[in-house]
Amino acid sequence: MNDYTLEVHGCHQYDATGAISEPIYLSATYRHPGYKQSTGFDYGRVANPTRKELEDVLAKLERGKRAWALSSGMAAINMALHLLNPGDHILLSEDLYGGTVRLVNDIYKKYGVKHDYVNTADLEKTAAKLLPETKMIFIETPSNPMMRVSDIRALAKLAHENGALLAVDNTFLSPHFQKPLTLGADIVVHSATKYLCGHNDIIAGVIAIADDESDYGKNLDLYIKSEGPNLTPIDSWLLLRSIKTLGLRVERQQQNAAAIATWLKTQPNVTDVYYVGLPEHPGHELHKSQATGFGSMISFKVKTPELATALLGRLKLIAFAESLGGVESLLTFPLAQTHAEMPKELLTRTGLDDRLLRFSVGIEDVNDLIADLDQALNA
Repeated sequence: MNDYTLEVHGCHQYDATGAISEPIYLSATYRHPGYKQSTGFDYGRVANPTRKELEDVLAKLERGKRAWALSSGMAAINMALHLLNPGDHILLSEDLYGGTVRLVNDIYKKYGVKHDYVNTADLEKTAAKLLPETKMIFIETPSNPMMRVSDIRALAKLAHENGALLAVDNTFLSPHFQKPLTLGADIVVHSATKYLCGHNDIIAGVIAIADDESDYGKNLDLYIKSEGPNLTPIDSWLLLRSIKTLGLRVERQQQNAAAIATWLKTQPNVTDVYYVGLPEHPGHELHKSQATGFGSMISFKVKTPELATALLGRLKLIAFAESLGGVESLLTFPLAQTHAEMPKELLTRTGLDDRLLRFSVGIEDVNDLIADLDQALNA
């Protein structure tokens, strides 16, 4: 089944009523037909019919064997990191979401998990950072917020040759544009709050895997069942509803982003534009070989820090807010918002500074978005 059809119809099985929309099952527990007999649903933390429908759809969209719908993107990343033991080493993209950096630096470090950051867009540098105890490589591609592109196929091969797993945060593109599991990755995570939801009204996360019979697959099932970070039935239903329009939304957003990135390049107050859809982007060709779209995330730098903060207060249509991926356009100041806890060393290495803005392009009329940017930049 192709993505557009799968997004609309999912794995929905009609019940006796013929309801088109998946029912919301709000039961915490389920009746057993008899001793040692089960319908497949025993207790809501372990399985819920509405959530299972969502998880089945997500697994199919990612071309994976299993997926879990969780309470947030950070819950999904946390479950992936649960696969590491004291003494293990994880190698991470040096340019990635600040919440992931905080989780590794402030929490897993005290559990004895070692880590290093590297530019995973550079395969030689990544290989040089591998240790005998490296058990996972964790990447974002495109990265947040500098839009670096890492080679998923090559990194999967590198990880597997060294007995490690490759985990990919696929939030920026969604499975509509990129399917890391088909390129060799073992684990995919999402902040489903973003493009999968697309309406800025729920917090949710996803973790999907390539092999549910693997040790890591069985361990994830145990951790999630035991710790209970599952998504609620109502939020599961809202996410199912949102996925029906995923393809339409992200393709309209991408269309707008391409026009805006091209316009930003012409602006005298803009010094740098980072968008993988631009032919001059250093990762453009690699990205085309592993994704079917460029997405709608743009980062750009303006001439001065003063202009960066001033224009945020001049916006009229675009919202100055955290998050991304919704139908509403959002402009973010990463240094003070999403990456406020990024170590200074990583800020310097990646070029994330006080002139950088990150733009999540929505589905509004592109001319209205450009007009708002124009007046804010050039007031």
